[in-house]
Amino acid sequence: MEIPVGQMVVHYVEHGTGRPVLVLHGAGVDHREAEACFEPVFQGVEGLRRIYPDLPGMGRTIAPETLRSADDVLDTLLDFADEVTGGSAHLLIGHSAGAYYAQAMAARRPAQVAGLALVCPLLPGLRDVPGHRVVAGSGAIGDDVFRSYFVIQTPQMLERYERYVAPAAALVDQAALERIGEQWELTPDHAPVYAGPTVVVAGRLDSTVGYAAAADLVGHYPHSSLAVVDDAGHALPHEQPELLRALLAEWLARVERWSRRDGGVASSSR
Repeated sequence: MEIPVGQMVVHYVEHGTGRPVLVLHGAGVDHREAEACFEPVFQGVEGLRRIYPDLPGMGRTIAPETLRSADDVLDTLLDFADEVTGGSAHLLIGHSAGAYYAQAMAARRPAQVAGLALVCPLLPGLRDVPGHRVVAGSGAIGDDVFRSYFVIQTPQMLERYERYVAPAAALVDQAALERIGEQWELTPDHAPVYAGPTVVVAGRLDSTVGYAAAADLVGHYPHSSLAVVDDAGHALPHEQPELLRALLAEWLARVERWSRRDGGVASSSR
């Protein structure tokens, strides 16, 4: 599916009906990785319309020359959310760079975000990022990208990588990502803290973004849960699917309780 957003057209896929759930993938991939990792979370859960866009410059969403910064991407995603949800309250899930944008979207439009889930979030001020360490497998299968991304390097994980991650490489607009990467930090807008149901999930062995900065977020969000998962790296959604499903199921239950209690408005500040 495609929808015009400003000067560009955003490609996306969706499943189900009901309250919208916007799921944002990380850098260098496309909607297929997020879809493969998060659709199992929603098995047996009714009343949710899951929406997986290709972020600008990735997948089938072409980034025009006018798109030159993370702020431009954020504006595009906010407009996309308005278009596909009709301005209704929705859930936000992001992995890696997708989590960075999801965090900013919740801050900018808290009344429209019923819940926020941040998985292995890319954040400014990363620190204490561990070196890459393989915890399962020989470390001798797959290509260099697979070996540097996964800490569980089994044939099963390689099959997931080759099916859901590697194919996106041919569709990445490297010039666009480099252009955006030169201004990858979002401009602070000093918005009130998002106060809705939040979950933060980090891999203890994440050699891309670490877990220390993500752990700090539990003090930032007043209604947040935090899980730092051992034997998981930046590919945590692949490597620990059952645990991720349990954590997000608890988050979905909190979102439902919040919605019944006060309509799901999450705009109060600390």
